Amino acid sequence: MTTATTTAVATHTYDIDKAHSEAAFQVRHLLTKVRGQFADFDGAIAFDPDAPETGSVRFTIQAASINTNEPARDAHLRSADFFAVDEHPTLTFVSRRVESRNPAEFDVIGDLTIRGVTRLVTLAATYLGSAKDPWGHDKIAFEAEATLNRKDFGLLWNAALETGGFLVGDEVRVQLSIQAVAK
Repeated sequence: MTTATTTAVATHTYDIDKAHSEAAFQVRHLLTKVRGQFADFDGAIAFDPDAPETGSVRFTIQAASINTNEPARDAHLRSADFFAVDEHPTLTFVSRRVESRNPAEFDVIGDLTIRGVTRLVTLAATYLGSAKDPWGHDKIAFEAEATLNRKDFGLLWNAALETGGFLVGDEVRVQLSIQAVAK
């Protein structure tokens, strides 16, 4: 006689805590790098630290919330030359799968949509742990990053430089620092 045992997976769902999270980026501009962030975003994470491959992520950024600390540049980034926020108000990421590299590091593979263009991307994620805050809320934290080619998503605007090359680099480094609270 054979007995089958089923192990319950303790996957919990967490809402991203915007007040304690950041969605940032950097891109080459002329000779240096310009850094910025998006102030308005939300999402949810399903996660079990003992089985991260069972997890999932959904993340939405309001494109108009871009901030590089330069109002004229931010207005240009919101325009049709870049994010076209009137036609494409959100950037979204929806995971397809999670692949563990070790107990605290994994790749989150999913569909990123910017300007109506969807591409498969991989976020290299690190699980920073879990804790109960002073108000009794269960929280988890992650850091994740990816390097994207902005042209893959239709962000094509650039200006040729007199000395050769272009004003804005193609590669954009995206960095997420996420704290999430249990539902």
